[in-house]
Amino acid sequence: MFFKTSRILIVIAFFAIYIIWGSTYLLNKVVVSELPPFFLASIRFLTAGISMITIAAILKVDLSISKKQLLNTVIISFLFLVYGNSVFVWALQYLSSGFSSLIASTQPLFVLIIMKIIDRKPLKLRSLIGVFLGVVGMCLLISQREITATENSFLGIAVMLTCVLSWSYGSVFVSKASLPKNYLVSAGYQMIIGGLIQMVISISLQETWSSPSDWSSNVQLSMLLLVIFGGIIAFTAFNYLLKKVATEKVATSAYVNPIIALFMGWYFLDEKLTTQSIVASIVLLTGVYFIASRKRT
Repeated sequence: MFFKTSRILIVIAFFAIYIIWGSTYLLNKVVVSELPPFFLASIRFLTAGISMITIAAILKVDLSISKKQLLNTVIISFLFLVYGNSVFVWALQYLSSGFSSLIASTQPLFVLIIMKIIDRKPLKLRSLIGVFLGVVGMCLLISQREITATENSFLGIAVMLTCVLSWSYGSVFVSKASLPKNYLVSAGYQMIIGGLIQMVISISLQETWSSPSDWSSNVQLSMLLLVIFGGIIAFTAFNYLLKKVATEKVATSAYVNPIIALFMGWYFLDEKLTTQSIVASIVLLTGVYFIASRKRT
């Protein structure tokens, strides 16, 4: 019975990081078009984190955290939420949500390389093919005239790639790190710490703060969805999966998220899908498939 329940939770968690996170590219694009990125992130993560810890307290879950766990939580918060997510959202100002999701789809490639460096093992043929296709797909993607002609597009691409690297290393780190056993508590503390760091960054950058009542209805709805689904549900599911299944398997969300993001960006924001983008995405995602579906050794 326990095994069956565990499998159901894993399936639900994968649905959350596949579908829900695929939609967050659109939601972040909508919000960052009106609100400063670090102000956006601080409100989003603090609201989600406090809500998660409150829920855990109501359920009488143990909220204690050791010094080692707190240090790991700070590190993970920075890798995932501060740099991996918020700086990525900042770069969304210069690129479309669909294109950005394809940049993010290189995560399994980064995860594989990081793990191989840590394990000091050579890449297998299947992995080498995946890396090669990933690089070819990325070159096709970023060489488009429609992209390169846009102001600050190269800056956005370069920054996003470093964000993917940060998120990838965080995925490897969290799978082995000591954290609170309850995933709601662990994710909640990460959210609160990440939100506080980004509040300091936002104030330091003198970003304009505003009341939710002053936001447009689209931004209000998008922020609500980001907090509840993108934060509380999907991020908790992500932390759960990193402790239950192989890191490479969790990274497979990278070839589902872009499909969702590309469609939603095209449908809701009228973002253009060029032939080269489609070809590049096929090559890139095929490479990701080779990496993520390889046999573990």
